[in-house]
Amino acid sequence: MEEKKFDVQSLIGFLLIGAILIWMLYNNSQETEQDPNPEQTTEQVEKIPTTPAPQVEETSSDLQDSTAMAQAQKQLGSFGYSATLPSATNNITTVSNNLLELKIDNKGGYISEARLTQFKTYDSIPVYLIKDGNASFNLTFTTSDGRILNTKDLFFEPTVTKSGENQVVSMKLKVSETEFLEYRYVLKPGEYMMDFSIRSQGLSGVINPSNEIKLDWQLKGYRHAKSLSYENQYTELIFEYDDGDDDYLGQGDFKEDEATNVTYVAYKQHFFTSILLTDTPFSRGKFTSRNLVQDEDIDTVYTKEFTTTLPLELKGGELNYNMNWYYGPTDYKILNDYDRNLDEIVPLGWGIFGWINKFIFIPFFAFLATFLPNYGIAIIVLTIVVRIVLSPVTYKSYLAQAKMKVLRPEINELNEKYKDNPMKKQQETMKLQNKAGASPLSGCLPALMQIPVFYALFQFFPSAFQLRHKGFLWADDLSSYDTIAELPFSIPFYGDHVSLFPILASIAIFIYMMMTTGQTMSQNQQPGMPNMKFIMYLSPIFMLFFFNNYASGLSLYYFTSNLITIGIMLVIKYAIIDEEKIHAKIQENKKKPKKQGKFAKKMQDMMEQAEQQQKKNKK
Repeated sequence: MEEKKFDVQSLIGFLLIGAILIWMLYNNSQETEQDPNPEQTTEQVEKIPTTPAPQVEETSSDLQDSTAMAQAQKQLGSFGYSATLPSATNNITTVSNNLLELKIDNKGGYISEARLTQFKTYDSIPVYLIKDGNASFNLTFTTSDGRILNTKDLFFEPTVTKSGENQVVSMKLKVSETEFLEYRYVLKPGEYMMDFSIRSQGLSGVINPSNEIKLDWQLKGYRHAKSLSYENQYTELIFEYDDGDDDYLGQGDFKEDEATNVTYVAYKQHFFTSILLTDTPFSRGKFTSRNLVQDEDIDTVYTKEFTTTLPLELKGGELNYNMNWYYGPTDYKILNDYDRNLDEIVPLGWGIFGWINKFIFIPFFAFLATFLPNYGIAIIVLTIVVRIVLSPVTYKSYLAQAKMKVLRPEINELNEKYKDNPMKKQQETMKLQNKAGASPLSGCLPALMQIPVFYALFQFFPSAFQLRHKGFLWADDLSSYDTIAELPFSIPFYGDHVSLFPILASIAIFIYMMMTTGQTMSQNQQPGMPNMKFIMYLSPIFMLFFFNNYASGLSLYYFTSNLITIGIMLVIKYAIIDEEKIHAKIQENKKKPKKQGKFAKKMQDMMEQAEQQQKKNKK
């Protein structure tokens, strides 16, 4: 066995290592005892913990993001990606032009506030069509893994760009960076109408095409006018369908309707309107209107609640709809200029009444407003022109009444002679009127001819947006009621105030009825006929109550119209018509053989047959 020898080199190596270690220990002990440099020490202390710290936080953030993503995907499936983005907060994007300010919420991607910058409410508050959650816009769809999602609950990512002078807001509900559902808003300068589109990209495998996608739009209309009942009367839902037909949900606590091929839906709040239009008609639509005013003294925030449900169709697995939003005034000129049949939203009357307003009164009133200093004066001038144009009709009507007045003594004789035989009395009265060339119908027909004009103006003034907040005399707003006294209580159907224009209009119409019917109603009263005297008193009272909450511009028109009519009738009576000449003319007509018209002859034959039948029954 080989014996181990002592290794001198190893010994020397151990000694050298030991010497080095002793020197290092000594050197470290000397540095510890010395005064350290404060700045150098602080820097070192900061560097020691901060170097690994970012690594620790980054690792924790990654774990949190992964956990959040897993939870979001568990709840939302592919759309869980949108919940993990920085945009998944309740932030808003604001865009505006000189007419409109819009705020679009990340959550839901819809407009959370729409303010019309040029207008105020009756109490000087800015006009908001959307604010504080009164409106919602939602798409409901089913994903390929069976989840039912609502866009109003999901977060969109906003992007704001410019296209020329247009402001573009893109709200994207993302599945990934390249797959998303997008709402795109384009606001143009000087426009209440903006472009709006709904499109998807890369969602053909995400959205289940076998289940319908539903678009739901809901809005509760804010009160903007002084008279809540008057505003609510003109607050309604209008929709266009089937290539240009339009319809609306009338008044009532609750109304609903359905239509096919819907091209626009409008929520009209009297003088302001929110409209959704589409280039691609919706295959069908369901609409509801609910009255929210139960007590006018308490419920002063909202007027009506509107809802619309429309289906969206996928094409190639994707959505692609080009639409428009309109938030603005219910002004006939503005709406008509869009050439989208939106003028039908303004209630100008159906048939001939609407045509009279569109082609006569609206252009003529706009012309008057260009050079007259006040809209109240424009109403008076319009009324004067209308009454002058209709004065020939008024003349014929009064002439017929004058003829009946001349015949009254002879008619009274017939009434006395045949008082026991009403059938014979009526028959002889008709013969006398036919020979004299006078008939009650000849006075009624001219009056009937004026009805289209009167009704057209009745529709025109409440819809005239240009009257809003325009004052005249004691009325501070011709589109609302005037007030000369506030009542400490409320009278049913009348209100808690006194309006002067309706009082003046009621007095004028009472005087007019006295002049036209007051003198003859008692003599011409027939058995079984309504009490005409009662009607004469009832009409002014009805106007007094009915118009107390109506637009003062309308009451001003009726007051002026009746006042002018009274003046025209006085001129006709004392300066144009000579009753003695009329009497002489009637006597000449009675001597001439009078050819009966078919209607008069038929009526006379019927009365003769009835008289003969009456004689047989007596026998």
